[in-house]
Amino acid sequence: MFESILEKIKEYDRIIIHRHKNPDGDALGSQIGLKNILKDSFPEKEVYAVGDAAGRFSFMEGSVMDIIPDSYYENALAIVLDTSASALISDERYKTAAATARIDHHIFCENICDTEVTDTSYESCCGLITELAIECGLSLGAAASKALYTGMITDSGRFRYDSVNSNTFRLASRLMEQKFDTADIFTGLYADDYKFIRLRAMFVLKIQFAEAGVAYIYTPYDEFKSYGVDSFTISRGMVNTMGEIRGVDTWVNFTETENGVLAELRSNKYNINPIAVKHGGGGHAKASGATLKDKAEAMEMLAELCALSRGN
Repeated sequence: MFESILEKIKEYDRIIIHRHKNPDGDALGSQIGLKNILKDSFPEKEVYAVGDAAGRFSFMEGSVMDIIPDSYYENALAIVLDTSASALISDERYKTAAATARIDHHIFCENICDTEVTDTSYESCCGLITELAIECGLSLGAAASKALYTGMITDSGRFRYDSVNSNTFRLASRLMEQKFDTADIFTGLYADDYKFIRLRAMFVLKIQFAEAGVAYIYTPYDEFKSYGVDSFTISRGMVNTMGEIRGVDTWVNFTETENGVLAELRSNKYNINPIAVKHGGGGHAKASGATLKDKAEAMEMLAELCALSRGN
């Protein structure tokens, strides 16, 4: 599956790894993991990881991004990870590279790079990168394995989501052959400051219920700014406060920002991806996102989610 990408990796002496903006654990895990795999496997090559700050995932070793000049893209290979649409890629300089490649597990939206591997059967991009290393006989050291395992945990919901299968555990088992402390990972992921625990409690009180088993939260811009945190913390960070309510099978978190209304859509029953795509977004069948123009479009999306739950 990875023959064409391996050929490109071997061809170029400088490789620059990108992923999506506002990175989650899978985006960073696959990026950090691939960087370590390539550095260990090809010590003579220059390998860089670029993009915006790691945010709440800054506890991950290797999450501080490299700062490189524009000239580094000349005669370089840029690899884009965990990204379904070009508008989501952090650092647009990937377009100026001599060659580009993408590895992704989201539902296909568009061609982005010269060489592409997209496979939705993997629960995470980290799973795909692990498969690449195994299939191509590349090094899987402790640093790479820890980063990849972290991404697998986050995108699989601690191995709870229905994207998890026997292949997931095969790859996780391979990563755990290396020595790393899983307690470090879980502490970084789930230990929180009191102010964020209190913030989640406030968002539980904001939950509203639409018809047909649909729950939602809507946060106006002024309220969002009053919390003093980034948009990721409010949008993706709070969406699953609605995820374990009995009788709710679809939920969406709307957050007004300077750049539009962020919509994080989730379901434990329905394929909500077409609704996200209709509004310019994308993702997975049961976990997708989009950026909307305004509240009116957000309410339009909410109505579409209700119609989906009703079977209309």
